Amino acid sequence: MGLFKRNPFGHILFIKKWLIRVLGAMTHRRYRGFNELQIEGSEIIKNLPDTNVLFISNHQTYFADVVAMFHVFNASLSGRQDTIKNIGYLWQPKMNLYYVAAKETMQAGLLPRILAYVGAITVERTWRAKGVDVTEKRDVNPNDTENIRIALEDGWVITFPQGTTKSFKPVRKGTAHIIKQHKPVVIPIVIDGFRRSFDKKGLRMKKKGILQSFIIKEPLDIDYENDTIDEIVEKVEYAIEQHPSFLKVIPAEELKVQEELNQMRRWGY
Repeated sequence: MGLFKRNPFGHILFIKKWLIRVLGAMTHRRYRGFNELQIEGSEIIKNLPDTNVLFISNHQTYFADVVAMFHVFNASLSGRQDTIKNIGYLWQPKMNLYYVAAKETMQAGLLPRILAYVGAITVERTWRAKGVDVTEKRDVNPNDTENIRIALEDGWVITFPQGTTKSFKPVRKGTAHIIKQHKPVVIPIVIDGFRRSFDKKGLRMKKKGILQSFIIKEPLDIDYENDTIDEIVEKVEYAIEQHPSFLKVIPAEELKVQEELNQMRRWGY
């Protein structure tokens, strides 16, 4: 790899590689040490094609979720089965790995800008601004969808189709349009424990000794030609376990208690 070789978005790969190495070393004990990351299904990662793979996941923090994915994916590609033991896998990380993130989030400070260089595809959220839902939806920026296409053609893309860290919010139809149009291999991921381990941004640890779960599922079965957008949305909701029917399994009282506990565990700052 040439010293100044760039990816399709103009990022110098040499710099990106070292950012992944350094940030990976700094965050490793958050998933193996202070807290433990329990992984299932990592053998699926090793058998995926090198490009046009879309990972869909529920979302619990701004950054800790995607950092965990960088760890798990690179460890799996290095031959580790359901573990991120020994961070040697970071020496030769997968360079064509990207994630979709809100532009306003990635521009809010120096650290988010550094994290953006690692592989963020920034998009303008049409339904939310400054953490608040907006009543007048904005038009989708065509450059955003074009950048996702470019990223899929170059490698793997991680997206959180609910567009928020709140549980059981609707899946955005934009994800379904991307799936139908670009026909990627769609890999669902279900995570848990991150909301209890980290603050909302996923930068600060708020509690140690938390078991974080990370389940990688088999590729989603999609008929790209005949499935409707609504049918794809529903498949995504079930795959990442965010369909409203999952709420019926957990009593509302228990959800309320869990939310109160989460509020109590937050650091005040």
